[in-house]
Amino acid sequence: MTFASHSARRARRLLTGAALFALATPAFAQTPPATADANDTGEEIVVTAVARGINKLDSSVSVSSVSTEQLLKFAPRSVAEMFRQLPGIRSESSGGEGNANIAVRGLPVASGGAKFLQLQEDGLPVLEFGDITFGNADIFLRSDFSVGRIESIRGGSASTFASNSPGGVINLISKTGETEGGAVQAGLGLDFKEYRLDADYGGKLGDGWRYHIGGFYRQGTGPRDPGYDGNRGGQIKANITRDFGNGYIRVSAKYLDDRAIGYLPNPVLVTGTNANPNYQNVPGFSINQDTLHSRYFRDALTLGPDNKPVTNDIQDGQRAKVFTIGTEASWDFADGWNVIDRFRYSDISGRFISPFPASVGGAQATANSIGGAGATLRYATGDKAGQTITNPGSLNGNGLLASIVLFNTKLNSLDNITNDLRLSKETKWGDADVTLTGGWYFSRQTIDTSWNWSSYLMEVAGGGNAALIDVANAAGQLQTEKGVVAYGASFFGNCCRRNYDLNYTTNAPFVAATVKLDTLTLDGSLRYDLGRARGQVFGADLGGGRVGVASIDVNGNGTISKPETQTSVVPLGSPSPVNYNYDYLSYSFGANYRIADDLAVFARYSRGARANADRLTFGPAINSTTGKLVDADAAVDFVKQAEVGLKYRKGGVGLYATGFYAETQEQNFEATTQRFFDRNYDAWGVELEGNVRSGGFSLAATGTYTHARIKSDVLNPGVAGNRPRRQAEFIYQLTPQYEQDLFTLGANLVGTTSSFAQDDNQLKLPGFAQVNAFVVLRPIDRVSVSVNANNLFNTKGFTEAEEGAIPANGIVRARSISGRTISASLRYDF
Repeated sequence: MTFASHSARRARRLLTGAALFALATPAFAQTPPATADANDTGEEIVVTAVARGINKLDSSVSVSSVSTEQLLKFAPRSVAEMFRQLPGIRSESSGGEGNANIAVRGLPVASGGAKFLQLQEDGLPVLEFGDITFGNADIFLRSDFSVGRIESIRGGSASTFASNSPGGVINLISKTGETEGGAVQAGLGLDFKEYRLDADYGGKLGDGWRYHIGGFYRQGTGPRDPGYDGNRGGQIKANITRDFGNGYIRVSAKYLDDRAIGYLPNPVLVTGTNANPNYQNVPGFSINQDTLHSRYFRDALTLGPDNKPVTNDIQDGQRAKVFTIGTEASWDFADGWNVIDRFRYSDISGRFISPFPASVGGAQATANSIGGAGATLRYATGDKAGQTITNPGSLNGNGLLASIVLFNTKLNSLDNITNDLRLSKETKWGDADVTLTGGWYFSRQTIDTSWNWSSYLMEVAGGGNAALIDVANAAGQLQTEKGVVAYGASFFGNCCRRNYDLNYTTNAPFVAATVKLDTLTLDGSLRYDLGRARGQVFGADLGGGRVGVASIDVNGNGTISKPETQTSVVPLGSPSPVNYNYDYLSYSFGANYRIADDLAVFARYSRGARANADRLTFGPAINSTTGKLVDADAAVDFVKQAEVGLKYRKGGVGLYATGFYAETQEQNFEATTQRFFDRNYDAWGVELEGNVRSGGFSLAATGTYTHARIKSDVLNPGVAGNRPRRQAEFIYQLTPQYEQDLFTLGANLVGTTSSFAQDDNQLKLPGFAQVNAFVVLRPIDRVSVSVNANNLFNTKGFTEAEEGAIPANGIVRARSISGRTISASLRYDF
């Protein structure tokens, strides 16, 4: 049976399951109708990852909420940059508009994505797993005028009110037409190419009906010029709600079709010592303003998932195609009873395609490694195509070549179905107010992807002008063709030509109880997740005699070139099954004591877990013959957390402090290094959040100190006791703002102390502070003009590096935040 037929059967099973589950569960909502477009009255209601909406000062969880209206003033270039404003969240926003590494309170990011943190829209996950390889959840998430606010809960009840989210939940909450009105805004980049249009409108329709619709479209190069429009696409979201005297019913939909360039590590020159390094631009290439993408490298000829030649468009970048439809409702009935439910079906597909430098070295030495001693180089693409490079040592002023593995992954389907049903009862037990809740969560997540990687040679040049390079041996015979070294990942040992066809089903019953005795609130919750993994994977990496390299006439010219003798193929006739089940118990218990109307303290202990998904395949955890787990414990990574905190809010002042401790298990796989992890971590620290307002002046600040360590490592015991890579001890943000009727001006400072590039704790990534600035002018009623500067001082801020120590040639492959970009916009409010 072919891979394609398996995919078709999967699609039919998924749609059938959606219909059956929709019929089997009533269409009601998960949260009470606390809406994103309602004004803050000072009694902030928490609706994310709790049993029912609760006042922030009465809750025993660490929660933060910020309006997107406020966030947009900082000119964020991605949702990951928005998340950096939330306390406790470490968001490495250097990958473009997606593919960010996101961690919380010292919980690790051993590979990529947001493993222990769940990203949600309106209370349901974007993807069930936040770290699907090349399919991170933030790739499929955009913020625009349709979003009213962002809520985050760290630890706490997130363990028991959302599956696979032991570290916390970040929830983008949509406007629902509670407030009549809307806006339209046109924006453009002043020092980079971008044009963007945002619009939204909502309000009442009469007879209890209300609605909201919003979206955006934008096109441009992105903050770094690749030589073409790297960002192109948009989104539209809409919902309609029918309010009743005792509840509401809502139907919502979203369509996203977007291409966003994905930045991977780039070369940077590092001098000094590992403990005190000096990061400098490579001549002819700026680490925070350039990218290895190029106008001369836009098409990729390779073999597709069926082993037939196909040409892919590198301009797709992080391609996100999403259609979702959902229902939400809440119904009060009979003496304090309430039923709430939320359902969503998401059709998700796309691509991740971006050049990754497997190594960067001297041009002549690199050529000799491919063509032997005396090899020569010539331009394969660009204005100089065909010309011989007579002095490789001065190529582009740096004499470097990048050995590129093109990460070319087709996301055939990341479809998911989710449903959260719960029933609650509010009652009195003597003097106590009691809320009892029981519910059932269901999800089915498909992971159907194809890895179609190839290898290239490229000069290191900025401005989107890097050319591909050909190599000939001393006899003049080409060893590459049009810059292609191999139709496979030859720089990675010909690994990773793979197909995944997997389905993960989750069923999770849960119960919760809250008891409120005057100033004391006690709560506890239990959740039991039952998971099922089914499907198959294809790839020579599985061993067992599977053939992974062949000679194939990929370009169809009738001859077999040297690169075509290194063509990676998928062994379609030799799949490996995935066939196992798992289950685990999560629990959380907390207490909140309201010392005064404006002061409260709380404590909580929780155990949650995250089920491992596609990153567990192609490794030692699954038997490649039976599909069963070799070690049953590998299916799930547990997180235990304790926290104690203080909350104060009075007038224009709010202060929140939480001390935390966490123990984390993790098994994982990293695509860029081809490494598996099997570790235990612990972390402790304190999380701070404060805000003050006096007249037109306001100041908001957050800071998190984290002491994190690798407790043990089964596969690499030598790193035990070290700080996890990229984990800074202190992260912070500070936002002063002054507002009057005619204008608003302010700045946003986001910073981090130093961290280590790798777990061996040698090479340091320096601490940095990024300053964003904004001014908004309101010359006439309903009209505003704004100018925003992102990274005003053009700071180089390194979030990751592939090398653990400075190499002999001083070239490190690292990822920096993007340099200064300034944008302006004109807005009209209805």
